[in-house]
Amino acid sequence: MIKVFLVDDHEVVRRGVADLLESDPELTVVGEAPTAAQALARIPALRPDIALLDVRLPDGNGIELCRDLRSKLPELNVLMLTSYTDEEAMLNAILAGAGGYVIKDIQGLQLVSAVREVGSGRSLLDNRAAATLMAKLRSDADDAGPLAGLSERERTLLDLIGEGLTNRQISERMYLAEKTVKNYVSRLLTKLGLERRTQAAVLATKMRTNRQQRDQES
Repeated sequence: MIKVFLVDDHEVVRRGVADLLESDPELTVVGEAPTAAQALARIPALRPDIALLDVRLPDGNGIELCRDLRSKLPELNVLMLTSYTDEEAMLNAILAGAGGYVIKDIQGLQLVSAVREVGSGRSLLDNRAAATLMAKLRSDADDAGPLAGLSERERTLLDLIGEGLTNRQISERMYLAEKTVKNYVSRLLTKLGLERRTQAAVLATKMRTNRQQRDQES
């Protein structure tokens, strides 16, 4: 029996998904939550096999929730369920530790199958997400110089700083709390040996120009 926990701020959606999953004899819904805070409080106590998370929640987002849950419960499997086909969100979900990412227009039987797959510890990645991730990894492998020691998230953050985005805009793009972004920016500057955000923006622009030049030459 695979134990499932549902996180979605719409009660109608939760009830519909719960009824659908409960129709499968191998699945049982052990709990529900409408917010990230409630999910963080309930999931560790219930120890489900899989958490089915909505990407957008009233007090945060499912991607950051996935990251928090996986850090506390490494054995927890996570499947993202969303209405949005945002490739960046798919990539961030994968990097946060999600085992799968499905769109809410998925057929009922396909959703049941996805929950069973991810709940059993297998990966179920949308082809678009997998392709985006591989492209990112290849691009990162080609980078050198100051970026060589940066993590995937730090590289993404640097690119967004280079675009001139504010911390609030970055938090929306990366599905992180604004306070978290502020802390990440400070650590990024320290890691790069820089003092000001504008210096990071100049570095990001320079690196982007170098990549474009390499692409044109190839």
